Amino acid sequence: MQSNDLQRLQHIKQYCEDLVGFIKRFGGYQQFISDRAYHSAVSMCILQIGELSNGLSNEFREETKEQMQWALIRGMRNWIAHSYREVDNDIIWDTITNSIPILLSFCNKALARE
Repeated sequence: MQSNDLQRLQHIKQYCEDLVGFIKRFGGYQQFISDRAYHSAVSMCILQIGELSNGLSNEFREETKEQMQWALIRGMRNWIAHSYREVDNDIIWDTITNSIPILLSFCNKALARE
């Protein structure tokens, strides 16, 4: 793995851990949709994960495409960044409760190999 990929994965991992921590700190779905700070913090982490994943090398993304859907991660970033007023809270909540733990696990395994 290239050093730039390693650094990006470490940052992605941190944002995933932040998202898991936000749920523990702020609470569940009802709190998420009613607390603007919670919602903004979650959205910022997803944006950053998308930005970082876009900077991963083509080689790394190609090698890991069966394990991680990088295009969807970048797509989620773009959707939040460019359609904020139309963002579906259910989709964001599903992402942080179901997809982020998978991404975190992927990062942990990939980083453990280095």
